[in-house]
Parts: sequence; C-alpha cells; structure tokens
Amino acid sequence: MKLYLNFFIAFFAIQGYLYAAEAGMPQLDPKYWASQGFWLILIFTILYFSISKFYLPKIKNNLDDRENRIKDDIEDANKSKELSESKLKEYQKILEDAKKEVIKIQLESKAKSDKDINEKKEKIEKEIEKELVQAQKDIAELKKNSISDINNISKEIVANIIENLSGDKLNESSIKAAVEEISKKNVGKYL
Repeated sequence: MKLYLNFFIAFFAIQGYLYAAEAGMPQLDPKYWASQGFWLILIFTILYFSISKFYLPKIKNNLDDRENRIKDDIEDANKSKELSESKLKEYQKILEDAKKEVIKIQLESKAKSDKDINEKKEKIEKEIEKELVQAQKDIAELKKNSISDINNISKEIVANIIENLSGDKLNESSIKAAVEEISKKNVGKYL
C-alpha cells in the first residue's frame, strides 16, 4: 500500500500542471467546492472506516487484553495473599502447638525429675536413718563396753597405785566394789 501511495504522490509531483489556482486560492473559489466536498467526504469516510475497522479493534483488543491480564494478576495476587495468610495461620498454629508441647514436656520432665529426686531423697534418708540407728546401737554398746573396760582399767590402776604407795597388795574384790560404786555415781555426768 505504501508503494502505491508513493507512486501516486510522485506522479502528481512530476506533473507540471497541478491543480493550482491561477487567480488566487482555489479553496476559496466556489466552482471547486463541490469537488473539494466530495474528496473531503471520501477521505474522511475512508479514514473513519480504516480507523474503526483496523486500528480501533486492535487498540480495543490490546486494552481488553491488558485489562484481563491486570484482573488475572490481581486474582493471582489475592489467591497468593490468601494462601500466604492461611500458611501464616498454619505456622502460628504449629508454633502454638509446639509451645504447648514444650511446656507439657517441661512439666512432665519436671514431675519425673521431682519424683526421682524424692525417691532418691527418701532412699538416702532411709539409709541415713539406718546408719544413725546402727551408730546409736554402736554407741550404746560402746558405752556399755567402755564402762566395764573403764572399770577394769580403773581397778588395775587403783590396785597399782595402792600397791606402789603402800607396798601391799589389796583385795581385788574391795577395789572392785569401790571402783564400781564411784563409777555408778559419776557415770551419768560423763556419759
């Protein structure tokens, strides 16, 4: 089409006689008004139909495509937003459940450790109590044995002292009676 248009323009440019007005402006000459009106209507009709049939549908299609693409993008964005919000809610729920589980595990392990500690404490207290009872028995037996040992040692010492002082050996039964009497009086003070 461009080729024909260029050819048409070149043809009229080469013509020596163009439709120019010899007496002034031909546009203002009334004898040319009918042909000018015809060509004006013809050009504008062709221009109108070419624009309405060729260019406007392409522009409208492009605008419609753009509008549809924008709507689709908005719908996709809304779907993505809803999906991300649901994922966020799921994440928060999982996080809350995990916190609850951690608290539950902490409480269970605390209860278990408290139970273990109490069991071990009771076991140790029983062992200490057994050892205390055994120690008290050992002390009571040691006291009994020590009183008789002290009495025996005291008898020997007293006998040796009296023998060394007086030179005579006294009767062991009288020394034993004297030591036992003194130890009975003083046993409560020292033991």
